[in-house]
Amino acid sequence: MSFVDVNDIEVVVLAGGKGERLYPLTKDRAKPAVPFGGMYRIIDFTLSNCVNSGLKKIYLLSQYKSHSLNRHIQRGWLSFFSYPMGEFIYDIPAQQRIGSSWYEGTADAVFQNIYSLQHDMPEYTLILSGDHIYQMNYMDMVRFHVNRKADVTIGVVPMPVETASQFGIVKTEKDLSVAGFQEKPKKAPFTMPGDPTRILVSMGIYVFNTRTLIRKLVEDAKLKTSSHDFGKDIIPKMVKGNRVMAYPFKDIMGKSYWRDIGTLDAYYEATMDLVSVSPQCNLYHPNWPVHTVYSPYPPSKMVFAGGEDGRRIGLVLDSIICGGAIISGGRVERSVISPNARVHSYAEIEDSILMEDVEVGRNCRIRRTIIDKRVKIPPRMVIGYDPEEDAKRFDVSPGGIVVVAKNTMFD
Repeated sequence: MSFVDVNDIEVVVLAGGKGERLYPLTKDRAKPAVPFGGMYRIIDFTLSNCVNSGLKKIYLLSQYKSHSLNRHIQRGWLSFFSYPMGEFIYDIPAQQRIGSSWYEGTADAVFQNIYSLQHDMPEYTLILSGDHIYQMNYMDMVRFHVNRKADVTIGVVPMPVETASQFGIVKTEKDLSVAGFQEKPKKAPFTMPGDPTRILVSMGIYVFNTRTLIRKLVEDAKLKTSSHDFGKDIIPKMVKGNRVMAYPFKDIMGKSYWRDIGTLDAYYEATMDLVSVSPQCNLYHPNWPVHTVYSPYPPSKMVFAGGEDGRRIGLVLDSIICGGAIISGGRVERSVISPNARVHSYAEIEDSILMEDVEVGRNCRIRRTIIDKRVKIPPRMVIGYDPEEDAKRFDVSPGGIVVVAKNTMFD
């Protein structure tokens, strides 16, 4: 096993996607800045993986509605890096540094900031997406890349064959070299050996030899017919002429839990994973913490065990309750209650996500609903029980999840 110095690796995190399929959660914020799991942002999982892996030279490339993301990085992440020791996290917004266009694709985003890589010239460059949920030691993948003498290594994970149109599909040989790659085909061109029900998909995680990466980016930038995307252009061409390897993803628990939460339904399902008895994404692992902005909220509180007025118990079952949240005589089941949220007496919350500073009034009934920040639900309101009525007032996902947008006002 080859020794790899973390100082020879720089990380580029792509955090500029619009996140249109997560609307209205992305109405006022970039996709990586969307709250997740109560107290976190989506970007926290990628950045925590970096810090926990010992990788502290990070360029974060942002573009759309980046104010919330920039503020989160400033408040929660700068303290992890020692600039005198050569560590950094630089948030670089799209700035038309090369040409007169914004980022046209994932490869173009890196190309427009190629001067940083040329200036530093690290031995290896790790390219990551800022909007996936998983827990991974990236150094395992880098060592795999070095030992296999690859030009680029792609992180891969098995997925159902029906999801082929959502991902880049990878075909591998027995030695894990990549023999084929196709980005988001309508139908899977190849499946896993011996298992026609599953495919290997790209996680959007790449380890490049930096000199190779720079050369390929420059070549691609000259092609007017290119969409300047890693999955559509760079990787397929490298499969034909370079040593491309596939790294089988394993998370810190030895499993392969990875979620691309690009849609409201995927976001909802990944959040509900967290409230299961044994969640596959382990927020409680002592050696792999998920870091974020730590705000001075008081402890959460559940009150009213019954009294003369017949008020029901403040009951919470199979749920995550964050600091500052108060369940005051209401009932919460299989839900995520974010910091400083309030659930008042006789309210019933089921299979739902309440974000920060949400207040649910008395006698409300909320089911399969995402309520974004700073929404005050008036007493006796019912959401999630009548699809036709919900569709008149709110955004509803294809899977029937109701979303109440941030700062929604009620008469």
